[in-house]
Amino acid sequence: MPAGVGGESSGAKVSTSSTSGMGAVSTSSTSGMFSVLVVCTGNICRSPLAEHLLRARFAAAGVAARVKSAGTRAMVGHDMTAEAAALALEYGAADMPHAAQQLTPELIAEADLVVTATREHRSAVVSMYPKSTRYAFTLKQLARLMAAVEARPAVGAGDFIEAIAASRGMTPPPADPLEDDIEDPYRQSSAVYARTAAAIDAAVTTISTGIIASVGKR
Repeated sequence: MPAGVGGESSGAKVSTSSTSGMGAVSTSSTSGMFSVLVVCTGNICRSPLAEHLLRARFAAAGVAARVKSAGTRAMVGHDMTAEAAALALEYGAADMPHAAQQLTPELIAEADLVVTATREHRSAVVSMYPKSTRYAFTLKQLARLMAAVEARPAVGAGDFIEAIAASRGMTPPPADPLEDDIEDPYRQSSAVYARTAAAIDAAVTTISTGIIASVGKR
């Protein structure tokens, strides 16, 4: 298993709260909004799909959140692939423009939560910004951990993520570590794209539901 995927120590980020007409969210962001960063390789398939779905779920629930995505080897300036863009709409995201951007330490540092497509991406995030070990997960890992930790309403998203991080050492990892990864559909068949989108949607549904519940929304 790559370094930093399981058994990490948890720690608190300095937090503030936002209650400006939407869900109260514990956050370390200077904007007062809970900030999520999604990471994959090129930032044209998996991460923007997850970004758009997360943004749609938070907006529908009235939760103030800022969602961005980036790539470890980004195809800077490129739009989502046509397949990923179509699947984002199919799963309920708004039709929004996208321009791929390169992952930077600054993007990681300003996030309250980083979710990645694979364990390799998570390792790259932690290598670039070591403090993120406390709040970086793969999408499927975070969904798996959230399923084992009950979100207490109005505890705040930041506190909820801390509780999830603290549970890592107590939650058994999957028998096959690859189960925490989402495959790359780039230049693959429509069947691979569909399988990838379904996995992303399932993870996003669990993650967004937990965060929405943690700020007292339904």
